Amino acid sequence: MAGPSLKLDLMKRHVLIYGLIGGILITVLKWTEYRFLVIEHSVEIYGALTGAAFAALGIWLGVRLTGRQPRVVREVPVAAAERSLPNGRKQVDRGITRRELEILELMALGMSNREIAGKLCVSENTVKTHSSRVFDKLGAKRRTQAVQLGREFGLLP
Repeated sequence: MAGPSLKLDLMKRHVLIYGLIGGILITVLKWTEYRFLVIEHSVEIYGALTGAAFAALGIWLGVRLTGRQPRVVREVPVAAAERSLPNGRKQVDRGITRRELEILELMALGMSNREIAGKLCVSENTVKTHSSRVFDKLGAKRRTQAVQLGREFGLLP
């Protein structure tokens, strides 16, 4: 009964050959796809490699020139500044509302209109409206000028 065993061996051989041919075919297709990708995007690849090389060189050179440890030249003790409270009388004299003063204080912290709106849970347009009213009441044209005038008038600490 060598017939069924021979048939089984022949079938295994056919499956093995079929699998090898399929694997070779997939490998050839992937290799050509890779080659096409490299040829099609060679400028981008060379640019990325050049950028990575210069970044590595810059980091290496920066570490070599500056050293690894930060150097403390001299420590200077600084007294804690006392926070002055805004002058409520001047706020009333200028006609600035509590909300407008709050927006002016947040401007003094360097926050953008979007950040102020997020912090106060109002829309950006509301912040812009309050800001323009503050500008008018202080006689300012810019945010920095409004903050400076707010400090001069005693509205800001």
